[in-house]
Amino acid sequence: MGDTPGSRIGLMRSVYLLICTFLTFLSLLPLETAPRNWAGPDLILALSCAWVLRRPEFVPAPLIALVFLLTGLLFQMPPGLWAALVVIGTQTLRARAPGLRDLTFAAEWVTVAITLLLMTLANQVVLAVLLVDRPALTLNLMQVFMTLAAYPVVVIASQFLLGVRKHAPGDLDTLASRR
Repeated sequence: MGDTPGSRIGLMRSVYLLICTFLTFLSLLPLETAPRNWAGPDLILALSCAWVLRRPEFVPAPLIALVFLLTGLLFQMPPGLWAALVVIGTQTLRARAPGLRDLTFAAEWVTVAITLLLMTLANQVVLAVLLVDRPALTLNLMQVFMTLAAYPVVVIASQFLLGVRKHAPGDLDTLASRR
């Protein structure tokens, strides 16, 4: 019995949720006791951006909001702000996905880079306006650049290991209409 488009979408949403849960669990493990002077990549954000640009039906906005709200609470961030910024950023990428389909990976990467930088700067500005303690801008920018460096690896792993590819011009969507 073959996969129906609806079951494939449900399966890939579950895979996304499992990957995000696993990455969150790894981030919460106490592997180092001393504070670090550098910030690693946000692999959940890179995964979300890559999947939104490749198969937007696999990662709906409520699922992204849920993942980032829960990770924000677990990492003791101000509740909801980063989740809202990520939803706004990924929805912007989702709107641009059809136009990026025929362009090169470099154009996609630049679009993701601009989106991540704007999200990070908006987060810093909102936290500063509300007088909330915030991490140093250098650490946030370092995390953005590390996420951008990891983005091609996430895209390659998503494509070759999980089969999350861009829609081809003649592909059919779940309602059997041409894209």
